[in-house]
Amino acid sequence: MSAAAPPVSSRLFSLFCLASYLLSLSYGSTFLLSLLIGSRGGNELDAGSVISAAMLSTFAAVIVSGHLSDLLGAARSIALFSLLLVVASLGFALTPGFGNLLLFFGLMLGLGWGVFYTLGPIIVASLVTPAQRAKYFALLSGSMMTGIGSGPLLGRAASALGYPVTAAFYLAALASLIGALLFWRLDVQLKKTPSASASVARISWHATARVLSSRAVFPIIMVGLGGCVFGGLSSFQTSYAASRSLDYSLFFFGFMGAAISSRMLIAGFVVKRDPLRASCLLSGLMMVSILMFGFVVDDGFSYVLAAMMLGVGYGLTYSVINGLAANEAPSGTTSQSLLLFSLSYFVGVFGFPLLAGRIIVEHGMVTLLLTVLTIALLNWLITVGRLIWRHVSRIKTLQQA
Repeated sequence: MSAAAPPVSSRLFSLFCLASYLLSLSYGSTFLLSLLIGSRGGNELDAGSVISAAMLSTFAAVIVSGHLSDLLGAARSIALFSLLLVVASLGFALTPGFGNLLLFFGLMLGLGWGVFYTLGPIIVASLVTPAQRAKYFALLSGSMMTGIGSGPLLGRAASALGYPVTAAFYLAALASLIGALLFWRLDVQLKKTPSASASVARISWHATARVLSSRAVFPIIMVGLGGCVFGGLSSFQTSYAASRSLDYSLFFFGFMGAAISSRMLIAGFVVKRDPLRASCLLSGLMMVSILMFGFVVDDGFSYVLAAMMLGVGYGLTYSVINGLAANEAPSGTTSQSLLLFSLSYFVGVFGFPLLAGRIIVEHGMVTLLLTVLTIALLNWLITVGRLIWRHVSRIKTLQQA
């Protein structure tokens, strides 16, 4: 794509973000599964099993997404597979107990969410220049995280109005249906956009090896580790809040509010800064938030503050490393890199809750927080290591000059 590609229509991108927000409600509602399954006699391990079932189907989604995009177009592929999000949300609400049928709906969730989450950023990457990617990725991920954060709030609102928590899943199903219709309509407009790419690259062993042998491997690893942190904390926030006699909605209010405001107020500043230094600072902030959850939170104010720090740290880090994954990939492998980026994220956000649920049941919430802190520390050390390596390389270059 030319560096002089015309700017994206504000109306088009606004509709794209709205549709993304609506689809994200379905994933956000899964953070209520621990509460829902607990009310049916299950525990955190049962909830983690359902969430982790989605990891298996997301692998299939990532692998076939390129083929689907070539056959149907990216937007219409998202629209069709979004119907599986409707099915999954309704299935969670209507299935009695916590048996194997919930695992099936977890698989449906993974397929629907996987196709959307994989193709969404690739559509954005095809619409804008490399210099614009970090900004537009920030707007897209902001819309998605706002929807994710709104999902649990639907459950809290339902409870406040005297409705069961299943009401949140019904509303998520309706939102996903509307989002699917919007993406279907957006397909025509996206094809008229001069800068839009005609197709999406498919996964291949050769391209995968090229990406993983480049600097793009670092943001790909980081998003997986960040997904573990986010999935571990968010999926069992209802259990954490109950253990400290807090209202879980405060976490999602704080997280969502920080995610929105940080993108409105500081995202434009952050994406213009050195991405390595920015990701180091923001992943460090994410570590501080986990320390607060473990050792500081004891009332509503400290709870919201910790959630806000996580929202800023995790949310903006994700945007920065998403841009790095695209821009540090070898020439001609941008789409491949973004596919692997999504796959790594899914491993963390869907795979880790199974381990997290087992840790809670067998060792308690404190052990889970220490485990998540260790993962966040490793995530931060990757950025520190890259900064040190770059500094040493510059010194060597100067000495050789």
